[in-house]
Amino acid sequence: MAGSTVPTSPPATLTLDGPATARIAHEDVRPVDPVTPRLPVTVDSFDGEAVTVSSVDRIVAVDLYGTLGEIVFSLGLGDDVVGRDSSTGFPSAADVPVVTSGGHDLNAEAILDLNPTVVLTDTSIGPPEVPQQLRAAGVPVVFFDPTRTLDGVPDQIRAVAAALGVPPAGDALVDRVTGEIDAARALAPTGSSAPRITFLYVRGTAGVYLMAGPDSGADAMIRAVGGVDVGTDIGLDQPFVPITSEALLNARPDVILVLSKGLDSVGGVDGLLRIPGVGLTPAGEHRRIVDVDDTDLLSFGPRVGETITALASVLYGS
Repeated sequence: MAGSTVPTSPPATLTLDGPATARIAHEDVRPVDPVTPRLPVTVDSFDGEAVTVSSVDRIVAVDLYGTLGEIVFSLGLGDDVVGRDSSTGFPSAADVPVVTSGGHDLNAEAILDLNPTVVLTDTSIGPPEVPQQLRAAGVPVVFFDPTRTLDGVPDQIRAVAAALGVPPAGDALVDRVTGEIDAARALAPTGSSAPRITFLYVRGTAGVYLMAGPDSGADAMIRAVGGVDVGTDIGLDQPFVPITSEALLNARPDVILVLSKGLDSVGGVDGLLRIPGVGLTPAGEHRRIVDVDDTDLLSFGPRVGETITALASVLYGS
């Protein structure tokens, strides 16, 4: 059987022994020094429209990952945010009304009730007719690139800063974030065998059990901490595919990453190990399960460097 060939010894670089939670250093965002917005500005929205923004007094920022809201707060404009998505979960946004009904669906009426002067969004969240309804009501709606990658973080920050009339704040935030990313990447050991890591997206209450592959977002985070993304390594050709015992045994992950709420939804580490194939991997045998807060791992926002640092710390004791 394939499971009989699975190695039980982790790479020499790996100090993780058992389950761990990767916690970032700052639970809340850290705004850069405030900059007075220079308005109006006209920007090219990602959907091809030229959008003029005349006021940022009442901002609604919504996407699947909470990235846009985190950027706005980090640019020093958090006091002007009047609506958010359910993924924008850091403490300073806690009192901002959520405008995504049912978790991740935009609610046009809820947004219009807030009298927004600008809405920031992307195609990761819908339904698509809602932004058009908002534009028809005279609200400027700016779309951004929905792709979330580590290399794309600076451009995303600059694009949001440009739409809000605060490019200098965007440059300052980019300088800080890229410095943190570079410092975090330097924590990964070099010259030794790399740990094999997989990200499993699980939602036990919904019966969703997926293994990540190329362009999942998790693959970039795994590479950033010096690991091998096993989904990519075994030849998966989609960002997420259903978990199978065969794929897991072939992948031989030394470490399994999961979102914290996902881990809770399957009954913790013991419940995760009952998913077929998980317990037979080196990660399962040694209970090397690392959970990360749902709003941190895949948002690729201004705290991404801190997330990489937190992962490196639990993997290597950095």
